[in-house]
Amino acid sequence: MGQRGARSRRTLFERESELAAVEEALSELTGLRRDGTEAPRRPRGALLAFAGRAGIGKTTLLGEVRRRAAAQGCAVLSARGGEQEQRVSFHVARQLLQPQLVGVPEAELRASLGSWYAIVGPALGLCAAPEGAPPDQQGLRDGLDWVLTHLAVQRAPMVLVLDDAHWADPESLSWLAAFAPRAEELPLLLVVAYRPDELPDHAESFRGLPGRAGQRPLDLEPLSAVAVARLVREDLGTQADDAFCRECWAVTAGNPFEAVELTAKVRDRGLIPTEAGAHLLRDLAAAVKGSGLIARLERLGTSTVRFAWACAVLGTEIQPTLAAAVAGLGSEEAADAADALRGARILTGADTLEFVHPLIATAVYRAIPGGVRVALHGQAAWCVIDEGLGPSAAARHLMETHPDSDTWVVQQLRAAARETQRAGAPDAARSYLARALREPPPFEQRAAVLYELGCASLLTEPATTVNHLRAALDEPIAAPELRHHIVYRLSQVLAHSDRLAEASETLAREIRVTGDARVRLRMQSEQFMWDAFRADEPDSPARSRRLTRLADRLTGRDLTERYVIGLRAWDATLRGEPAHIALHHAERALAGGLGWAEADRGFEVPVLVALTFMYADRPGRTEELFAAGIADFEAQGWHGAHLSFGYTILGYVRYRRGRLAEAEDFVRAGLRLAERVGPGTPVHWYAVGTLIQILLARGRITEAAQIAEDYGFGAPFPAAVTFPDAQTVHGELLLARGLTKDAATELAAAGRRLDPRGMRNPSWCPWQLHLARAESHDAPERAVATALEAVNRARQFGAPSAVGQALRAAAEVSSGATRVKLLEESVGHLERSPAAYELACALVALGTELRRSGRAKEAAEQLYRGLDAAVLCGADGLVEAARDELAAAGLRPRRLHSTETDTLTARERTAAALTARGRGTGQVAAELHIDEQTVVRLLSAVYRKVGTDRTGLAAALGEQPSP
Repeated sequence: MGQRGARSRRTLFERESELAAVEEALSELTGLRRDGTEAPRRPRGALLAFAGRAGIGKTTLLGEVRRRAAAQGCAVLSARGGEQEQRVSFHVARQLLQPQLVGVPEAELRASLGSWYAIVGPALGLCAAPEGAPPDQQGLRDGLDWVLTHLAVQRAPMVLVLDDAHWADPESLSWLAAFAPRAEELPLLLVVAYRPDELPDHAESFRGLPGRAGQRPLDLEPLSAVAVARLVREDLGTQADDAFCRECWAVTAGNPFEAVELTAKVRDRGLIPTEAGAHLLRDLAAAVKGSGLIARLERLGTSTVRFAWACAVLGTEIQPTLAAAVAGLGSEEAADAADALRGARILTGADTLEFVHPLIATAVYRAIPGGVRVALHGQAAWCVIDEGLGPSAAARHLMETHPDSDTWVVQQLRAAARETQRAGAPDAARSYLARALREPPPFEQRAAVLYELGCASLLTEPATTVNHLRAALDEPIAAPELRHHIVYRLSQVLAHSDRLAEASETLAREIRVTGDARVRLRMQSEQFMWDAFRADEPDSPARSRRLTRLADRLTGRDLTERYVIGLRAWDATLRGEPAHIALHHAERALAGGLGWAEADRGFEVPVLVALTFMYADRPGRTEELFAAGIADFEAQGWHGAHLSFGYTILGYVRYRRGRLAEAEDFVRAGLRLAERVGPGTPVHWYAVGTLIQILLARGRITEAAQIAEDYGFGAPFPAAVTFPDAQTVHGELLLARGLTKDAATELAAAGRRLDPRGMRNPSWCPWQLHLARAESHDAPERAVATALEAVNRARQFGAPSAVGQALRAAAEVSSGATRVKLLEESVGHLERSPAAYELACALVALGTELRRSGRAKEAAEQLYRGLDAAVLCGADGLVEAARDELAAAGLRPRRLHSTETDTLTARERTAAALTARGRGTGQVAAELHIDEQTVVRLLSAVYRKVGTDRTGLAAALGEQPSP
């Protein structure tokens, strides 16, 4: 390391603009000017990216960055990609973060990292991976983000330096590429250097990083003849004449590394730097790189060459004893070889060895004869295991060996795959297992290796996973438990790939040949679950009958039985059986526990049980279950599709409760997570469909239509059932846009798809309610019949929100006095439900009909109530409609007088002021440190006392109303 450090302190020629950028970035990071005085702006971070070909001086420049950063009191984190370590997962992340955390007592580390300990600890080599499902890649990146952010704030100002980023492992590079834009938000300067022509495919996102302040990465140019002359004279003295210096520039093409090495060769040879000796420079330059370097190495002797080869195979941070073992040398012979290589400026360091420059390491590695290189990697794998460094450290060497039916190799690769999979690197695990399969494994292990390979590919390549798992089932399998796990996993990946029919058929085939009754019950529960999500199930009523018979005789003694009972609760909800029946089975399913992150189980059934409570007008219980479920996801490090789904459905629950602003926030958070997972995934359908419904409820029709267009929300719809039903939401959007015929066609198609399956609960899917509205323009009698049928179905289910919503739809398509009667009944039901938005709609509709009937006093009362409820819900479109109706009745929302605001309690006034500023009830509750129900009661009291909307409150309280 000493020589490398010396080289990094060499004068930097023609890098003034780069160093100026560094100084400016450090000044903004530390809040100090170059003269040490305080800068006028608050400290802020940045990203600096340097690009250039090999030997152009990136490492020397980064050395200067580290020196200047340390001199200005910055904490410096440093890492370097390695050509031989590209397959070592989190190699760069460990270099950066491990030194900051290693050595801390475990109890203190656990307390510091909190819930992130079990997620990021294995990736950073701080702890062993726990049993159970590994974190998803997004969750792991979020954990690494948290650790780096915490360190940056705790040890501010901080500078993170990454050299040779083109050789960084994919996991680390993907993480840093995603994190880099956040540097400006933190007291963190991120400085990277890479060779642009060697940046791998997996780093394409890294290539697009803009660099500091929106600039492109700074390209390092070769040195000019003048700069090379200054470099030569600095090393060789002022006696170096112009002709000699110019020849140095010509033979090195201005490459700083080659120029420095050339001057060292001149000094070693005792060559006088004048024009007379200039003709020798070309041969000396050839010895610096490529074949000349190798020829120089070979002259050092066989043992030294073998030691150098072993070092090249091992990569960076080379332990001399390990290199000696790989080379097959004794300790004294290895020490002599290391001394010779240091003298030849090939290696540097003592306790830990390193090549003087990556160019030298590459040249030495590529000079190793092919067969010898393979043998050395094999020897390195044995030595690494012997040193106790573990299968993961050996795996990269085994990847370079030739298949030879070696059981030990298969064993080590499988162990390495398990380690990396649990640490959150499925791509690396997949490559190890694919190599193990080529070894090949013993005949009796093939199915197990294929199963493990399928599991490793699950999140990234589901189609490949299907192929691996089906191939595993074709192999002879001695252990029945392994076969069962393969079937469960295969059905899961088929279902999550929108191939629900194949998932069901896979389970059905296995059920017929399974002798174990408990295993058969587990498979039946899985089949019932996937069939429940199928939009093309051939005989849904028959499946419901079978499920009912099975669930009624189960006691819920284990998780499988509780899953079956939970599915029974959901089936009752879909079919519109009385709500108390669905709730009874839901409580039975929960009685023995129903975790959301159970090993080898999906989270679908716990979600369905939670939603049963929502549709039965017990959304508070649903939110409790979702809060616990989301906590399970976060504890597991599942921050991708799982967490997206959790936030989206929680937003849907808030929508059902009429808390539209909060619902929109949750769903947009879910959609952001879905976008990180990838386009076209099932979570996109959930998030986009729910967001469109919320925007329509808020009266933002144009925005809803734009969302649908941006995300391709339309036919073909997914084969799986979604919440809310995607086709129905699309029909609702068409209706809101005034495209009644298209809406009627879409909604009728949804009915033809759902009705034969027995999915007839308008609380779950209100396709009939929207269809009735669409039909009322051209077929009013049919519209009434459609709406009344929906009312009957809602009454059978019995949830007040379902009945009230259906009655309002029936009123819309009816005429005369019937409208008022239906709306009054609708309001009565909705007042007993948690559906605040539906109540607001019914109140405004009732007030409108009463006004038209000449019942002005009653109309005013209902319209004011509807206006207040709409304001609390955040239903801006409905607020405007209520105001228009009040204006038509010669009324308007009253403005507050000071005497009226004086009647408010301090807490009521504060809650009202926060609401006037646009806060949702959840935000008000957080700021006042009370629960949301108390906030709702306070606001209700305010509106009763003063009878105004949010704008009136703002004016009276001296607040600016939020838009």
